[in-house]
Amino acid sequence: MGLRPPLNTRGCLVSQSSNLSGSVRTLLAARDFNRRSFLKSAASVGVAAAAGPFVMRSAWAASGEVRIFAWAGYVSDEMLKDFTDKTGVKATRTEYGTNDELLNQLRANQGGGFDIIWPTVDRVPNYVEFGLIQPLDEKKVNWDGAIASTVEGSADMGGVVKGARYFVPSDWGTEAIAFSTADAPLTFGQASYGDLWDDKYAGKVTVRAQSALVGIGLWLDSQGKLPHPMRDSFKDEKTMTDNYDVIIKTAIANKAKVGQFWSNENEAQGAFRQNGCVIGQTWDSTAAALAKEGQPVGFVAPKEGALAWMEGMCIPKGAANVDNAYAFINWYLTPQAGAMLANKLGYNTTAKGAEAYLSDFNKKFFQAAYPGDALQKLWWWPIQDTWFVSKRNEYQDKFLSA
Repeated sequence: MGLRPPLNTRGCLVSQSSNLSGSVRTLLAARDFNRRSFLKSAASVGVAAAAGPFVMRSAWAASGEVRIFAWAGYVSDEMLKDFTDKTGVKATRTEYGTNDELLNQLRANQGGGFDIIWPTVDRVPNYVEFGLIQPLDEKKVNWDGAIASTVEGSADMGGVVKGARYFVPSDWGTEAIAFSTADAPLTFGQASYGDLWDDKYAGKVTVRAQSALVGIGLWLDSQGKLPHPMRDSFKDEKTMTDNYDVIIKTAIANKAKVGQFWSNENEAQGAFRQNGCVIGQTWDSTAAALAKEGQPVGFVAPKEGALAWMEGMCIPKGAANVDNAYAFINWYLTPQAGAMLANKLGYNTTAKGAEAYLSDFNKKFFQAAYPGDALQKLWWWPIQDTWFVSKRNEYQDKFLSA
């Protein structure tokens, strides 16, 4: 998901299992998963209790500042003010547009410069590998403020590495198909990643190169045209190259249909606003932002499954204000704070009880994007090990330069 200016490149790190079925069952609360069941935990806990004294006890003991490095558009001025008003801690925000930008900046700083970073869970093992983040002191986190299934599910998706937890889940969303309801109408159950490459949309398609390759892979996989299941591409280099050698041929053959490649939220939205695109593989936030402006743009999960990601907070190894970082994390894990992010971006917060504060637009957008069995078919990004990211970038460059 959402409305976030220059946003991110997402993907996820899962342990080396052939699929995520166990984690997905946990995360999606099995077959009955929907936004209501995902967020309704407040009914048993009580909104006031979820917002309770934990954040105040930890935060009022703090002073000074907390430096946050987050996706562009994520941490709003409203959120910063509310946190400071409630804790007395001054929060400063620096923004990035991609996971790689975040990783490279933190490596350049040798794990310093910030107190909180906001990666996708699949990339957390990369930060651990380079010694850039520290294990969490779990006793300092108000886990009761988070939806339990997101905490449990994130462990297998990269949030726990070698028995140590590094990640507090904050939100989740998808990348699927944004479309002009006037010029490229799509219907759930029939919509496919293959629709992007229909000749009638030539020159009017927008995609992000790296994830378009995954979308093409899922489309080909559904037709039995890959040598291995698409998810197995993340297991080892040989399987990956076997699949991606097939995928890249289809991608290059259709490249002329791309009107604009995007790499961040501003570019994805601009493809529809200014550059004549009528269909694209985008984040939910892109379509939500455009729809909220009154533009005729819809968003739908394709029959192959929407690409799903989870994001959250980690504490860098060189953080100078660790106590204040925990204060911010615990402030976020309150219904009101979680809803601030969800309502702005169109994403789905992990803060327990936030449903009571969600906007009507946000609820309706979710229902339209994920009808039927769409949530059961979410395709959660597998863990992307360093070798995979390197090879993926090679294929991405081939696609872009063809």
